[in-house]
Amino acid sequence: MKRIITVFLIAATLLAGCAAPAPATVTPSLPPATGTTPAAPIYKDASQPVSARVDDLLGRMTLDEKIGQMTQAETNGLTTTADDVTAMYIGSVLSGGGSIPSNQAQDWQALVDRFQDRALATRLGIPLIFGLDAVHGNAHVYGATVFPHNIGLGAANDPALMEKIGQVTAAELMASDVPWNFAPVLAVPQDTRWGRTYEGYGESTGLVSSLGAAYLKGLQAFPEGYTPSAGQTLFVLATPKHFLGDGGTAYGSSKQNIIRPYLLDQGDDKMDEATLRALFLPPYKAAIDAGAQSIMVSFSSWNGTKMSANKHLLTEVLKGELGFKGFIISDWGSIDQVSGDYYQAVVTCINAGVDMNMVPTDYKRFISTMQTAAANGDIPQARIDDAVRRILAVKFELGLFEHPYPKLDTLAQVGSDAHRAVARQAVQKSLVLLKNDPKTLPLSKDTPLIFVAGQAADDIGMQSGGWTIEWQGKTGAIDPGTTILGGIQAAVKPGGTVLYDRSGQFDNAVDAKGKKVSVADVGIVVVGEQPYAEGVGDSSDPGLSSVDAALIDKLRPLSKKLVVVIVSGRPLVITPQLSKIDALVAAWLPGSEGQGVADVLFGDVPFSGKLSYSWERTNSQLPINVNNLGSKTGCDAPLFPFGFGLGTDDPPVPIPNCP
Repeated sequence: MKRIITVFLIAATLLAGCAAPAPATVTPSLPPATGTTPAAPIYKDASQPVSARVDDLLGRMTLDEKIGQMTQAETNGLTTTADDVTAMYIGSVLSGGGSIPSNQAQDWQALVDRFQDRALATRLGIPLIFGLDAVHGNAHVYGATVFPHNIGLGAANDPALMEKIGQVTAAELMASDVPWNFAPVLAVPQDTRWGRTYEGYGESTGLVSSLGAAYLKGLQAFPEGYTPSAGQTLFVLATPKHFLGDGGTAYGSSKQNIIRPYLLDQGDDKMDEATLRALFLPPYKAAIDAGAQSIMVSFSSWNGTKMSANKHLLTEVLKGELGFKGFIISDWGSIDQVSGDYYQAVVTCINAGVDMNMVPTDYKRFISTMQTAAANGDIPQARIDDAVRRILAVKFELGLFEHPYPKLDTLAQVGSDAHRAVARQAVQKSLVLLKNDPKTLPLSKDTPLIFVAGQAADDIGMQSGGWTIEWQGKTGAIDPGTTILGGIQAAVKPGGTVLYDRSGQFDNAVDAKGKKVSVADVGIVVVGEQPYAEGVGDSSDPGLSSVDAALIDKLRPLSKKLVVVIVSGRPLVITPQLSKIDALVAAWLPGSEGQGVADVLFGDVPFSGKLSYSWERTNSQLPINVNNLGSKTGCDAPLFPFGFGLGTDDPPVPIPNCP
């Protein structure tokens, strides 16, 4: 999803205020009660089947109320006009990345409840549904449990663990009264130059299908001890995204420019339908089979046609062939990209199968456009009714009509020891050992002297990456947790010395006995990428920075054994440095529990992770993956292939000496 950039939102909000007023409509009253004791409407009776409740409610709704249900506005756009939720019957609100009331769970709860108050004040009292992107834990909240990004979870490849992660994330979301998560990402990235590579579990369709379905089950399942309402089938609503072809866009095909020009993100999938289906459709089939009730459409295009406008894929394939019964939501303002004529864009996308429009700020224009299109007959009443029926059914299945303010006693679970233990286990399982010369790893806890260098060694924000507190993420101590350095320091036994300098300056190093030292028994350099998200992270040349490359060179003569740990959202070219390194570890973006990295480095937990992406030898090989590798061998093959990962007892793997 495209996220918050303040200047854009202010401008969009001003434009929204200039939209034409919504035409007046006749609002029918509820049917008069018969007898002395009015019977509750069927839609308010939790003992009735969901289908009957939907039919009853839909039959009572005006056109304006139906269009409101198809509208999702963003919190910033509603901050000073929250009464529009009531006046315009808005059915959903989201908070984009960085759009936060504060960083505390209870303040999120107050925000959500404030909008819910407005929704329940409408004539029919239809509760709204509030959503956000908790893509690696509810990382909008300060102190929440932040899991490794999906690239690391793909390397761990543990479906049972994925279910646990879904359950933890759901509990921490519901602590803020948020019942809707825009996850899991079911992208199958084919080109690691894409800035969203870390949001994908891997380049393999089967891997993504397995892990995405497992996470979805955990997110939507009722926790132990929770008693659902009659007819409630969902705890937290998952949203597999982004349908379809996410991760397959061609390099250079994007036309988007936000903060910087994009290269792949929101670009064009240039392939035939057979390829599109084979690579990208199975994860959605698996998600639907696992109970998906909401799916988000991709920003991207397929052979020049925006996905939001593709009736064949949305209606014929997703809703028809795959039998999807839930509702389809657009991505952040993506309908606007379909045509320069906004009216035509709305008509095309709604008729194509989009049920709810993530506006996010210009909701007045969308609502008035829908009203006009319906009046003109350009959007049939049957299409509107189908969309609203799907949305209402999910709200009933979430139990929102009975519990619009969940108020579950889960605040104490946010960032709890039990939840962090799950995240730490995920870190442990995600690490991939790429190189290990004899007697390097695991490290001894009795090691007398260890030099640690690199910004990523002691930076929670850097090890968490994008989608952490802010959309693009941020470096520094932005969240509680343990750093990789902290984990190393905790692992070494008393009497050992761990010295840290970000830039590797150890000229005046002194050990635990006060003796000046110049060479460490072990040097650990933690290198990696600065935080980024979406197309801002698109890169023509993913590799080590010149600073990190120089740091490896600096630590080599200062270390008897040199270990390099890479903190990154994708494979980074490291071929020129490889011969200088005794052990190389891919730690991905581990999140808040950096101590899990040290657990594996020091042998408390064995290495078990396997690459979920091919690791390129040079960037001239990109895109390179299991789906296009063919018979490439030797210097034409990846430096480390998909599925590669050593154990500490494995012999070194010979690496071709290529020019």
